[in-house]
Amino acid sequence: MVSHQGGTRRIDALDQWCLRTLLRIKWHQFVHNEELRRMTKQPNLTAIIQLWRLSLFGHIAYMDDDADAKMILTAPPPEHPRITWLNTVQ
Repeated sequence: MVSHQGGTRRIDALDQWCLRTLLRIKWHQFVHNEELRRMTKQPNLTAIIQLWRLSLFGHIAYMDDDADAKMILTAPPPEHPRITWLNTVQ
């Protein structure tokens, strides 16, 4: 099972690999990740995902208490998973 932090690193690694592939930067060119981000002016994919999650959470938080999405979000899980969606947002 992949830990939450390990999953984040994998997503960012895939993001870096995609940017390098699009820009045709080979491994032997030794371009640092920070330099790649500066060149592309792109945030990390995990930062974008976190913004989307927070945006969705904001929409659900302002819903009526009887809305299905809010009830699902605030209901206790039948079994306690290691990482819930709310834990991820927090």
